[in-house]
Amino acid sequence: MTASPGAMPPARPTTPGAGHGYGHGHGHGHADGVEVLILGAGINGAGVFRDLCAQGVRCLLVDKQDIGAGTSAASSRLIHGGLKYLETGEFGLVAQSTLERNLLLKNAPHFVEPLPTLIPIFSWFGGIGAALRTLAGSTTAPRSRGAALIKIGLTIYDRYGSRDRTLPRHTLAGRRRTLASLPALRTDIVAAGLYHDALIRSPERLVMELVSDALHDCPASGVATHTLLSSVSDGALTFRGADGEPFTVRPGIVVNAAGPWIDSVNARLGAPTAWIGGTRGSHLLLRNDALVAQLDGRMIYFEADDGRICLVFDYLGLALVGSTDIPADDPDEVRCEPPETDYLLESVAALLPGVEVQRDQIVYAYSGIRPLPVSDAANPGLISRDHSAPLIEPDAARPFPIVSLVGGKWTTYRGFAEEVTDDLLTRLGRKRKLGTRVLPIGGGRDFPVGDKARAGWLDAAARDTGLDRARLDTLLTRYGTTARRVAAHARRWSDADRLPDATSWSLAEIDRIVREELVVGLADVVMRRTTLAITGGVTRADLEAIARVTGEALGWDEARGVREVDDVIGLLAGRHMMGALRLERT
Repeated sequence: MTASPGAMPPARPTTPGAGHGYGHGHGHGHADGVEVLILGAGINGAGVFRDLCAQGVRCLLVDKQDIGAGTSAASSRLIHGGLKYLETGEFGLVAQSTLERNLLLKNAPHFVEPLPTLIPIFSWFGGIGAALRTLAGSTTAPRSRGAALIKIGLTIYDRYGSRDRTLPRHTLAGRRRTLASLPALRTDIVAAGLYHDALIRSPERLVMELVSDALHDCPASGVATHTLLSSVSDGALTFRGADGEPFTVRPGIVVNAAGPWIDSVNARLGAPTAWIGGTRGSHLLLRNDALVAQLDGRMIYFEADDGRICLVFDYLGLALVGSTDIPADDPDEVRCEPPETDYLLESVAALLPGVEVQRDQIVYAYSGIRPLPVSDAANPGLISRDHSAPLIEPDAARPFPIVSLVGGKWTTYRGFAEEVTDDLLTRLGRKRKLGTRVLPIGGGRDFPVGDKARAGWLDAAARDTGLDRARLDTLLTRYGTTARRVAAHARRWSDADRLPDATSWSLAEIDRIVREELVVGLADVVMRRTTLAITGGVTRADLEAIARVTGEALGWDEARGVREVDDVIGLLAGRHMMGALRLERT
């Protein structure tokens, strides 16, 4: 069974005092009958959770943080087919990635949209020898791609992207035409390739919608966030929930979807592994109107001076610059370090000397560990982005098998989840009831595609809700067709009650998010259910207003609200480089 058209299914919050110590549909004590326990509520864990729940499998999804709070929130915000994987001969991964990109454009049109991508080219025949060495197995070949090589690559890429095609084929433009459309670019280019991939505006919300869809499909399943594993004994896993209360689970199967924490989780489960060899990817958000104007809705995908691939594109009116690729193994302390900041800024400035790029334009920075498989590649960019699901069979001390989700990338989460779910269903003696290939996600159900359909949707919603079309258009962009439920939400606040500085956000919106989207803390709202943090648009006054709404919904006292605000300010100013003056502005 799927959710009704245009509606996101309700989800009870996992909050202290809510009466559900570990999520939707459970009480305190033992969670008997949990067929599959999924550890990790990132995109891969949420994908498996949604697929299994669609088949009626009773699952429990647990994360020590929030939904989509780890690596899944630190992506480049791209849904791409993996053009560079052609160089390493991972043609199967390119085939899967381009298909899944096309499917996401159809299943999540409220969040995923086409992204024209420009590749500046500085030679005609460079890089052919290096590409041949890489295909032959070299892990140290230098990168330098000329027009001939890029033309071949884009032609192959188009061919792989033909299944469920949603995007136009590539073109190649000469120097004069390229500089006419992008005058800030270096003048020593010889040509530029233009192809299409896609961007995702709200990856964290998409993860949340997968979880909400899953809970609707299988109400017997549950979610426990901000929950720690405290002990493992005789097949029983004991957790301490967000409310401080313990609960115990005896699962039939455990899926380890902890991303960069996979090896540490397996060690806690009594099955130590050494499968993860992650790299750190860091990104900057710049408030630079001149740069955004030059981009004109395009991404520039380019080689930095050292041969590493970088990118810059317009993300919600800011210039998103990324990403680094540095070996790293501490996901709990990851942040964009000063040398990375300098590297990213200098790389963009060198590519686009016609615009001024400076450190004081940074409004937000973020970093995450890619959970890549262990590799001895000298160049981290050549480590495979493919996925696998190794199985650890039960033993005398551990009666449940463990399936670990190693590697993978945002774009291919659905295909990865489908592969894992099919294997788990076989192990459980169950049959698949529903496929996910053409299954819309959350607010993507019945989404109006095209100007005429959008205008019709807005007219009908305006009649039904009483809100004006301009406001509904904002909500439709923000939530997809779930915007109707957002507009209809009314408790203490109305849509006219707005945050003091981020005035496009209403207190009624925040209240609905807190009550229906498994919120536990203020950071959940500011950093993952909304784009308030990443766009640099939140102030202390906004945070205090959000804390009041959140606290009223969750039963916080005044001291808890003050702590939450102080903690979020410390996190944003410290780890995310958001200026203290901006946070203090009223």
